Amino acid sequence: MLKRNEILETIEMVEKEHLDIRTITMGISLLPYIRATAKETAQAVYDAVCKKAENIVKVAEDLSKEYGIPIVNKRVSVTPVSLICAPFPEQAGLIGKQLDRAAETLGIDFLGGYSALVHKSTADYEKKFLLTIPEVLATTQKLCSSVNVGSSKSGINMDAVKLMGEVVKMTAEATKDKDGFGCAKLVVFCNAVEDNPFMAGAFHGVGESDTVINCGVSGPGVVQHAIEAVPDSDLADLAETIKRTAFKITRAGQLIAKEASNRLNAKFGIVDLSLAPTPARGDSVAQILEAMGLESVGTHGTTACLAMLNDAVKKGGVMASSRVGGLSGAFIPVSEDIGMIEAAERGDICLDKLEAMTAVCSVGLDMIAIPGKTSASTISAIIADEAAIGMINNKTTAVRVIPVPGKDVGQEVNFGGLLGRAPIMPVHDKSSDKFISRGGLIPAPIHSNKN
Repeated sequence: MLKRNEILETIEMVEKEHLDIRTITMGISLLPYIRATAKETAQAVYDAVCKKAENIVKVAEDLSKEYGIPIVNKRVSVTPVSLICAPFPEQAGLIGKQLDRAAETLGIDFLGGYSALVHKSTADYEKKFLLTIPEVLATTQKLCSSVNVGSSKSGINMDAVKLMGEVVKMTAEATKDKDGFGCAKLVVFCNAVEDNPFMAGAFHGVGESDTVINCGVSGPGVVQHAIEAVPDSDLADLAETIKRTAFKITRAGQLIAKEASNRLNAKFGIVDLSLAPTPARGDSVAQILEAMGLESVGTHGTTACLAMLNDAVKKGGVMASSRVGGLSGAFIPVSEDIGMIEAAERGDICLDKLEAMTAVCSVGLDMIAIPGKTSASTISAIIADEAAIGMINNKTTAVRVIPVPGKDVGQEVNFGGLLGRAPIMPVHDKSSDKFISRGGLIPAPIHSNKN
């Protein structure tokens, strides 16, 4: 339990430094609700989610008032829907739409789990399911989708990578009236985790309990403030400062998560330590890196600063809680981070530099707008590159890119709210078609053979 002085210190961080609990996410197993038909399953799923999560918004609001810590998002994640609809994959959309309806009924922000795990191979029912994603994301509001196409143990399923490039393009086209907004709700993973509370990649793993509460804390502004308070520190001392700050942030997150799980009759799952930025000034991971001594994020030294930041956050967090999990690192989404947005507008950061940064942070190429004319094979190649970083480094990586229909480099897309705005970033103009068309499996690295 937090001591009184820790609570007072936390409240000061809330008032002055943008500290918040970014999300309380309830994970719900849907396995007990599979029925004989898609229609019956969809109704059973809707009823179960509405019953189990009926108080999540109220509990979050009560806790926020009691402890003075904003809880920005209330979310639900469910068992990957591809598993629930395996007997009738072409009708998966019925379940997806009922899940979206449940999200609307509950008043939550997002519901994740319209997902598939195809990291080694793609079964026939999984392929049929993947092809439902564009239409389902185009006709729902709060439903999010994720697909795991690789792992350090199994390699990279390049057939799935090829298909997902096509799915991303189809999703953008299906939501072209909203600048391809459907792609903002779709993420492609390597080494996806079962207890991620963040969207769009959250799903409830089959190894989890029936109902679990996972909490995502966030405090880029707090970390930036702490760094700016020690302008003359060497890097070792700076890392210690970040560790102490992450410790405090994590303690607040654990308190809220435990209280929420008790009140919602759910297991306490994990606290995710990820520094998740917003478009608000003073709440930016990019500005943390600049406070460490970079003139602009994206310049030489950026990857080293990010590596140190990510490591220090993890070390501080694991000292504060024995239930650390999820992604737990520093996010570098372009559209959701004011420092990243401005660096991209200046041309100080590019797709290649962002890819290099993902080797040392969580999670990957995130919320990046690219030209609408970008080919499906190029998107697949971007996914393959990012999956390779995750596979070789035994870490979670992901791609959430938005090929904005009808827009090109020099233009901007604006999704509003926490999703922010982003300049359209260029991609390489040389073809990857032949590589992607080979298909098959990129074998797992030699260090995967650990048994």
